[in-house]
Amino acid sequence: MAAQRRIDLVLESVRRLLRMGATPNLLNLLLKQHPADLAQIFTELGDKDRHTAFNVLVERNSKLAMESVSELGPEKGAELLSLKPAEEIARLAQEIPSDDAAALIDQLPEELSAAVLNLIKPKPGGGVSELLEYEEQTAGRLMNPNVFALSEDLTAGEAITALQTSRDVEMVFYLYVVDSRRHLVGVVSLRRLLLVAPDTPLKRIMTSDVYSARVDTDQEDVARQVASYNLLALPIVDAENKLVGLITVDDVIDVIKDEATEDVLRLAGVSVDDSVMTPPATSLRKRLPWLQINLVTAFLAAYVVGLFTKTIKAAPIIAAYMPVVAGMGGNAATQTLAIVVRGLALGELTWSNARQAVMKEGLVGLGNGLATGLVGALIVWATSPDHDWVLGLVLGAAMVINMFVAATAGTLIPLGLRALKIDPALASSVFITTFTDVFGFFSFLGLGTLFVRFLHHT
Repeated sequence: MAAQRRIDLVLESVRRLLRMGATPNLLNLLLKQHPADLAQIFTELGDKDRHTAFNVLVERNSKLAMESVSELGPEKGAELLSLKPAEEIARLAQEIPSDDAAALIDQLPEELSAAVLNLIKPKPGGGVSELLEYEEQTAGRLMNPNVFALSEDLTAGEAITALQTSRDVEMVFYLYVVDSRRHLVGVVSLRRLLLVAPDTPLKRIMTSDVYSARVDTDQEDVARQVASYNLLALPIVDAENKLVGLITVDDVIDVIKDEATEDVLRLAGVSVDDSVMTPPATSLRKRLPWLQINLVTAFLAAYVVGLFTKTIKAAPIIAAYMPVVAGMGGNAATQTLAIVVRGLALGELTWSNARQAVMKEGLVGLGNGLATGLVGALIVWATSPDHDWVLGLVLGAAMVINMFVAATAGTLIPLGLRALKIDPALASSVFITTFTDVFGFFSFLGLGTLFVRFLHHT
């Protein structure tokens, strides 16, 4: 909270200095900030003020400016750069690691991006152009190609000397060992390297069982591997097991954050690039298609209700409790869906344990249905005209059925969508809503029809 208050105070000062046109004071204030704090400040500023503040910072400290742009993220960062000429963008891109520069340039308008790539100077070990050749959201696109590696023929003393004389090394907690053709053959921890005699060959102290990922590995799998094995970095190899890059834990944290945000937004049927600052027309265009699909499925539920018009006419009170069954089913389905989609994303739920997951969620659904159905039945009995206990039992039984359907569908639908290569987070909610509404109305009104002669017709 204290850090946020400090940023808020800085933000207010930046706005005031921008209004006053006090450029020297503004520059001094910006130069004292951390890149992550600058990114948050830029986010809070309006478009004009954001570009003004960024341009002031670029003129004095281009490295700090570009580090803050990297913290903004590729889309927002590219928006800041898009008004600059290709020559300047190419120069500024040299201030940040190749992986961050590649992400930014990829988000620029197509013509500008191509012009920048033609001008940018390749960095040793690989550059922006090489990274952009890999598919999006893969390890190859995410990695830093500037990785420090040691020959397996070196001794510990020679390795320490090589490390001391190296520059621009991103990660030295792990020292990767390669053969003469740069095949990844082992890893040595910095601690172990410092504790052995200087003439000890690396082959004797390295660990040959190295966790690594291919350049075409999905970034979620990379993040899962780093998290599962508590790694600070993960070496990236090509199809021939040659060391080509490195992904560090800070990159993985960004991936986890982005993927979690993406799943939450997609569960609500919202595009991942839609935000509170997105223009209204753009948000409307991104959200409307899913609402149209929901509208079609809502009419399916309305059709089910229409099948029981005679029952509703005979006992109108039954219509008052219809939303309870459907609403509770929808809430239960949302809980199950969140757990299942998260399990799929983390690799906890697979086809091998799918049956166990379905049975578990089904039992949870039955338990929730019995508990909430009993409470619902008592409430109906206490509040309905003439204390209609039959209506309470009908509602309670319908809730048990719908809760079970919600839990089962909330498990099977994401699994089915994953099998069809469709993102479960993107499409599951539409189908789940349909299932809970249709089965909720059908079970409640169906049971009501069976027992209509026992209901109070008031």
